[in-house]
Amino acid sequence: MNPEITLETNLCGVRLPNPTLLASGILGTSAALLERVARAGAGAVTAKSASLEPRAGHPNPTVISWEAGLLNAVGLANPGATAQAGILRDARSKLATLGVPLIASVFGGTSEEFAGVAQVLAEAEPDFLELNISCPNVGDEFGRPFAADPQAAAEVTRAVKAVVDVPVIVKLSPNVADIAGVARAVEEAGADAIAAINTVRGMAIDVRAARPVLANRFGGLSGPAIKPVAVRCVFECFAAVSIPIIGIGGVSNGLDAAEMMMAGATAVGIGSAVYQNGPEVFARITHELATFMTEESYRSVKEMRGAAHK
Repeated sequence: MNPEITLETNLCGVRLPNPTLLASGILGTSAALLERVARAGAGAVTAKSASLEPRAGHPNPTVISWEAGLLNAVGLANPGATAQAGILRDARSKLATLGVPLIASVFGGTSEEFAGVAQVLAEAEPDFLELNISCPNVGDEFGRPFAADPQAAAEVTRAVKAVVDVPVIVKLSPNVADIAGVARAVEEAGADAIAAINTVRGMAIDVRAARPVLANRFGGLSGPAIKPVAVRCVFECFAAVSIPIIGIGGVSNGLDAAEMMMAGATAVGIGSAVYQNGPEVFARITHELATFMTEESYRSVKEMRGAAHK
């Protein structure tokens, strides 16, 4: 790597050794897996979303791989906030020695539940709390996602900010008419950063059986197919807010990461590429990003941020 460039990134005052991070829902189920991803080269890691009580999630099949990504309807399966806090404490001690920040992810059915889960997880001292207000495959249970409405998104943000001192990242949905409006609403409510985007609501049908493939019928589409949507959403959010943005959606290589940052991202989340290629993908993407920066005479990732807006 060229010693004249730096990949170090500052996110809400927290140092990341590089701008890549493990997105929620991929290899975030145990402290050992989070540590493995950190050692493989991730700049930060996000644990799986936790709810107040344990959730079994949806019945199988819950994940299918297709030519352009993944379609999943896991249904936010998790052991509950108390057990998750124990996992986070274990992970925190392992990650601290590596200099890799930990992001805890929160899910709830009401703003009060979000606040309750956030309080429990904050006791484990993660570096950030991510509010998953945008999961697209649990609608039958919880109705319209909070991310679909600016006022509802702001209400959840305010409720959590009132009870924790940890920087709060709000994860937004692409399945809305005006993502920039939702971004502005959560910024005004106190969000410290935004993650854009969650998965795109999709569906697959087995034409031989004439029935949906997923047991839940609908699922969240991720991977290369949604990258143009994610880049557009990051671009729109960057023009609308002043808080940092984590760009997520279809990042598979260093040029994808550079594209996200030029759209306005401070850091870049990676999910489906980890599923397809293993944790080693972080080192590859970081190396490819550094090579691009050298070729194009960028000295830091900060110099790329928002370059497409100029």
